[in-house]
Amino acid sequence: MKSLRALPVLCLLSSVLCATAFAQIDRINGRAFATRSPVLGQHGMVCTSHPLATQIGLDVLKAGGTAVDAAIAANAALGLMEPVSNGVGGDLFAIVYDAKTKKLYGLNASGRSPLGLGYEQLKAELAKTANPDHIPPRGFLPISVPGAVDGWFALHGKFGKLPMKDLLAPTIRYANEGFPVTQYISYLWGIGVRNARADRFPGAFLDVYAPGGNAPKDGEIFRNPALAHTLGLLAAQGRDAFYKGEIADQIDAFMRAHGGFLRKIDFEKNAPTWVEPASVNYRGYDVYELPPNSQGIAALQMLNILEGYDLAKMGYNSPDALHVLIEAKKLAFEDRAKFYADPAFARIPLQGLLSKEYAAGRRKLINLTKAAKAYDAGNPALKDGDTIYLCTADADGNMVSLIQSNYRGMGSGISVPGLGFTFQDRGELFTLEPGHANVYAPGKRPFQTIIPAFVMKDGRPWLAFGLMGGAMQPQGHVQVLVNQIDFGMGVQEAGDAARWQHEGSSEPTGEKMTDGGEVQVESGIPYESTRALAQRGHVVVGGSGGFGGYQAIRWDPVNKVYWGASESRKDGQAAGY
Repeated sequence: MKSLRALPVLCLLSSVLCATAFAQIDRINGRAFATRSPVLGQHGMVCTSHPLATQIGLDVLKAGGTAVDAAIAANAALGLMEPVSNGVGGDLFAIVYDAKTKKLYGLNASGRSPLGLGYEQLKAELAKTANPDHIPPRGFLPISVPGAVDGWFALHGKFGKLPMKDLLAPTIRYANEGFPVTQYISYLWGIGVRNARADRFPGAFLDVYAPGGNAPKDGEIFRNPALAHTLGLLAAQGRDAFYKGEIADQIDAFMRAHGGFLRKIDFEKNAPTWVEPASVNYRGYDVYELPPNSQGIAALQMLNILEGYDLAKMGYNSPDALHVLIEAKKLAFEDRAKFYADPAFARIPLQGLLSKEYAAGRRKLINLTKAAKAYDAGNPALKDGDTIYLCTADADGNMVSLIQSNYRGMGSGISVPGLGFTFQDRGELFTLEPGHANVYAPGKRPFQTIIPAFVMKDGRPWLAFGLMGGAMQPQGHVQVLVNQIDFGMGVQEAGDAARWQHEGSSEPTGEKMTDGGEVQVESGIPYESTRALAQRGHVVVGGSGGFGGYQAIRWDPVNKVYWGASESRKDGQAAGY
């Protein structure tokens, strides 16, 4: 009996010794934070923000599906299981590495504003609201055509293998039979339902997402048979069911009846766009993002600026390293506010913005001892020429970096009865400033925050990754890359490391930074560093969330192993086989 009574003590002692050992490793590495092990697999990997979605994607790979098949299946599941972030009413962007051609392919599947809503009519509608100078975050005015479904079918047509009905079948089953809601998603779901109650918009939002009168609590079983019906139509009839058939008809009728602006013709004219990913080389790594209307090139601009500093010598989370990272973000975001828009409506100086010469000039504006209160956008040469992120990889070496979103949480708060999803509110990101690259116009893509990313090394895939979360995304991309490239962290450790977030930059919607903004920091950043930042003029505050959600897959070409990561700030999971 003595030995049995002593067992818990021995287990506790063992745990303490193990924890002490890991803490000692962290101290040796100069990093005092907890992380978990990456997931390794030889034949395939799926990393998403929900464990059930990850398992669905993994099942698709095991059934012989491609990385694209797995990404579509997982994304469909996330639209059901994480409606606080994404769904078929939102937009999609992706970067695909095709092992056959050894090329990267970029897809912009973002939708456009209603053709029948002109600028002057929009202004007249806004005059009836509490804030006539800004497109609101919810209601009918910020809704643009959902592009996600078009994105699925474009990706599947080019890189898919299994039938679409097989990819949607698991989500249809979960939608009918139900699934348990996870903790973090339940918390955000409650916020969305509270907003909907306050808004009182027409439609079925509360019927779908608060079927018992309240948002589901963590552990409760949620069903969405209306979404199962919608996905069933897509499985049987393809993308035309959404953009030309029954679903488009239902949306058109609802919008006409309740004062909305989308019409069937908006859906009929919608089409995704295959684009060439933009790239810069950072210390021997070729980093790829998608060009505007997304904000991905802000991360590339930041990296170009940072390349002129020896971050490794400055030290991880040192005052000098943090200062130049923050100032590089401020500089890039001034260009983001001025130039990033739909390239079909504005000439974007992409080559100039990404040139090393331009970055060198911008770098000279940084004062190493003082935070800037304001920067102007640059003058690059013009040459012709709330969100889920997931990544997948298959046995043939194909890799997918995909991001999809409603924009703000549960989107516009508008849900058509019988369809089981809510519409995005991306149109909020237009500006009303005449002559601005991102000014509202009918049939135009708004500025987009969602950005997938990819890194190549020596001509081979190295990392598929992303980090969700509005304006946090490009600065988060830079942080996880710098953690790996400059500070030698592993793929999981780089995502778990404490982050900072600068807020208050000038925006594509018209706001201007005049006071330097503020830097929010997670508790893992040393007090000595935050104090030094404050002494340089930064306004530093403790962060209460919103630092993004990271997934990544790194490829080891020597051992031919995928390394998967899903950070601990969300409910996600990395799984391989």
